[in-house]
Amino acid sequence: MPKIQSVSVCIARVPLDTVTSFATRTVSSRDYCLVKVRSTDGVEGMGFCYVGSAGGRIARVAVEELLAPNLIGQDSLRVEGLWHEMYRESLLQGRSGSVMRGISILDTALWDLNARTAKLPLYQYVGAYVTDSVPAYASGGYYLPGKTPKMLGQEMTSYVKAGFKAVKMKVGRLSPREEELRIRAAREAVGPDVHLMLDANNAWSDVPTALTYMKRYEPYDPYWIEEPFGPDDIDSHAKLAELTPVVVATGEIAYGRWYHKELLDKRGAEILQTDAAVCGGITEWKRIAATAASYGVTMCPHWFHDLHAPLVAATPNARYVEFFPDDQVLNFRRLINNQLKHKDGNLILHKTPGLGFNFDERAVKKYALDRARPWTIVK
Repeated sequence: MPKIQSVSVCIARVPLDTVTSFATRTVSSRDYCLVKVRSTDGVEGMGFCYVGSAGGRIARVAVEELLAPNLIGQDSLRVEGLWHEMYRESLLQGRSGSVMRGISILDTALWDLNARTAKLPLYQYVGAYVTDSVPAYASGGYYLPGKTPKMLGQEMTSYVKAGFKAVKMKVGRLSPREEELRIRAAREAVGPDVHLMLDANNAWSDVPTALTYMKRYEPYDPYWIEEPFGPDDIDSHAKLAELTPVVVATGEIAYGRWYHKELLDKRGAEILQTDAAVCGGITEWKRIAATAASYGVTMCPHWFHDLHAPLVAATPNARYVEFFPDDQVLNFRRLINNQLKHKDGNLILHKTPGLGFNFDERAVKKYALDRARPWTIVK
């Protein structure tokens, strides 16, 4: 039985071509923590996560010093046991944030390694529900200098022309009247039959303010309102869900099954956007999805379509994958060598073992914070 021989870790900082804003932040670059887990058979699995626009080295330290040493020499198939041991090791350093992202990255790499060893695509190794493609929505609608509502509408129309039946735009940065103009332009551009998702990115701090905006939004039939409040303000999510007919979606930076259980118990969201690269990895994502199913709640995971397409394909209560048509915002795409294709609004699943792609080592070296020595190896 092969054992885990080494763990390699790298932090890559990829600048955005154009500085881009959403409701609460402006982004000029993104840090990604990249990991490769190698077995004694010579097979490598990969994991990754976005770790902010600065401070990516925190995740690197968590992987190198706290988590990876516990994996060396272990059986990679003992995924549940290894997850428990990593989580237990991290209790004092933080059960969320960068440390939990470190667990998520390594856990993802273990699943990828095991799927590659079994010579199966990840969605089949996890247990496929569908085998060809999964529905996706085109994600965009960011704030850029000089971008008018008409230009926003043209952007949304371009996604529909590309075959997508659902699109998402940012909201919450401007006044209620200005936001209504943007949403109206988007809805008029895509027509009545396309799902229009609205992402507030934690824009509001109280329910009355949120309702002021939502009363403007409701006539345009949004499919959901995403992250209306800060992630830990579960009660406000639940109150808003009672007061607006628009479905509340959240969970993209939620961590662990216990947080998600509180969110579900309080009916703070009817759609969970749980991110496997954030919540605790594929192992924890599967637990959360199964729990959500018992509440009748749908999974529409956030970000990283390359990771989430196979998970949605293996999950009966999952619907949409978030898809970024270009590399301008989710510029992680520049770090890998094989992109998911789309057709008629669906992502076509990779048929090769594991996740179906590898890191582009030339790109990794180009963007690594330490270009002379991009990868640190723990063995």
